[in-house]
Amino acid sequence: MKFEKNNLSESFLIELYNSLLLPRLIEEKMLNLLRQGKISKWFSGIGQEAISVGCTKALMKDEFILPMHRNLGVFTGRGLELSKLFSQFQGKENGFSKGRERSFHFGSNVHNIFGMISHLGPQLGVADGIALWHKIKKEKKCTLVFTGDGGTSEGDFHEALNVAAVWDLPVIFLIENNGYGLSTPTSEQYRCKKLIDKGVGYGIEAIQIEGNNVLEVYNIITKYAKEIRKNPRPVLIEALTFRMRGHEEASGTKYIPKKYFEEWGKKDPILNYEKFLIEEKLIDNSFVKETKDEIKTLIDNEWEISVSEPDIIPDTEKETRDVYFPYKHVPANIGESKTKKRFVNAITEALAESMSKFPELIIMGQDVADYGGVFKVTEGLVERFGKERVRNTPLCESAIIGTALGYSVKGGKAVVEMQFADFISSGFTQIINNVAKIYYRWEQNADIVIRMPTGAGVGAGPFHSQSNEAWFVHTPGLKVVYPSTPFDAKGLLNSAIADPNPIMYFEHKALYRSVSGEVPDDYYTIEIGKANLVNEGDEVLIITYGMGVHWAIEIVKELNISADILDLRSLMPWDKEAVEKSVKKTGKVIILHEDCLTGGIGGEISAWISENCFEFLDAPIMRSASLDTPVPFSTNLEKNFLPKERFKEQLKKLNRY
Repeated sequence: MKFEKNNLSESFLIELYNSLLLPRLIEEKMLNLLRQGKISKWFSGIGQEAISVGCTKALMKDEFILPMHRNLGVFTGRGLELSKLFSQFQGKENGFSKGRERSFHFGSNVHNIFGMISHLGPQLGVADGIALWHKIKKEKKCTLVFTGDGGTSEGDFHEALNVAAVWDLPVIFLIENNGYGLSTPTSEQYRCKKLIDKGVGYGIEAIQIEGNNVLEVYNIITKYAKEIRKNPRPVLIEALTFRMRGHEEASGTKYIPKKYFEEWGKKDPILNYEKFLIEEKLIDNSFVKETKDEIKTLIDNEWEISVSEPDIIPDTEKETRDVYFPYKHVPANIGESKTKKRFVNAITEALAESMSKFPELIIMGQDVADYGGVFKVTEGLVERFGKERVRNTPLCESAIIGTALGYSVKGGKAVVEMQFADFISSGFTQIINNVAKIYYRWEQNADIVIRMPTGAGVGAGPFHSQSNEAWFVHTPGLKVVYPSTPFDAKGLLNSAIADPNPIMYFEHKALYRSVSGEVPDDYYTIEIGKANLVNEGDEVLIITYGMGVHWAIEIVKELNISADILDLRSLMPWDKEAVEKSVKKTGKVIILHEDCLTGGIGGEISAWISENCFEFLDAPIMRSASLDTPVPFSTNLEKNFLPKERFKEQLKKLNRY
């Protein structure tokens, strides 16, 4: 192994050695503790320390690194308090995730580290978002994100590289190629000779390096980091290394031929670098012993501090409260000036007003710039705010949601438009496992609104007509908003953008140009989580939202029934107080929604009413919903699929009780 000093100072060369030793000695301690049952799991990075340490030293401290579970050297290199880190490993209250996550599944904005999730690939898109912030703000910063050889097969890898290439984002994608994805060797993972060959297709410069040589890692990362700070662009680097222990300790290494351990054991990054420093007469054996003893003493002392901390006592109120970033709605007064507007124009107006109010807000999505989006919701915005803030994206839902998350980590706000709500399934992992859980995991909020054109009734078939709001109502950490009128559409969208929590914002596309109403001309907000009583009566309560509101108004008028029609407007949180008040008043309840019956939000609301308002009911709670089938294309089939006609008959039946 050849070490090139490249005019690095003697003190820095020794500092690198100390930085390599710290994670190695921590690992040796943790492996002993694992055998004693004092920690529950460990993903070893022994043999790979040069990559983490070299990369971390090469970047500025205020530049983000997105590590994985073998990158202990990133965390120690950024100076995280060891006792707090050890508390994290034990699931203690004083850890970085309050006992809610294990090992390295956490981040720290203070240390410019973004925490991974088990799905591995999603952090690549997040790196794009952090880099996008730097580029827009002209901050001349670099972002570095780790992935493994196995992770290069995931869709997130390809989406993130493509976005970074198209947008010339200052990101270093670092592949730690340690030969195995759990037990699958690289020979069974890809056909290209080198993983850097994958960069060619995206027009990205790519280089392969010796990952066990800390100076080579440091020098190469330093070189490219300096370049892309001045000339933003992505770079793909493959660091060759070897995993000297199992994927995690329980899995063992029996599937790996012994000869590999012998070959790579000779390439140990610490022993080789230590030998180099001794040969250069920068250190000697006594220095090595003294340094190791000092570090071991530090580790032992910090461990004892963490061990002395009490175990967590569960607090249910705290646990549920910490699902969302604390935010109190501040009402924005509704002005006297009003104009009749269509649903679609009210949304466009909200976007424009919020873009003016929040300079850090960007809009991203397919065809949202010059074309104005497939439904023309963003038409005219690029002329007002420019292409940096109104950005066309490639067809890569996961990467763009990840980009929005990364952008928000730096203090930005992002509105992401899905062409159709149906397409959100391609970004499901980012939303459900990354965006929704992030505040609960390590107190990092996700300031994102995802706009979702939804609903049937336009003959668009099973892939452009789904009502999938229940997918997200079930996911803690998300807020779900679903307006039915132009007035609500504007006020709720303004509120959603102002709210620093992630919000799924549903827009029924059949309402875009079919519904109009008086809408204030100035900026205003409507509190999320508050229902609207759109019609008052005393015979029955209809709980609904979206298109269901318009069906209910029409049918109640046709049947001449005295009904409360409660428009939920927000599905998570939903207004339990308003529901309870109206149940007590009417005694009869029917819940109407366009989503399929089974698993729809109607079942949850019905259960809540049964548990909390049973004594006020004079009849069974009814649910009216679409059929439990995909949405059909034929107009006649679609009409039969939707609940409008069934709702009419159910309402008659309920009113007869």
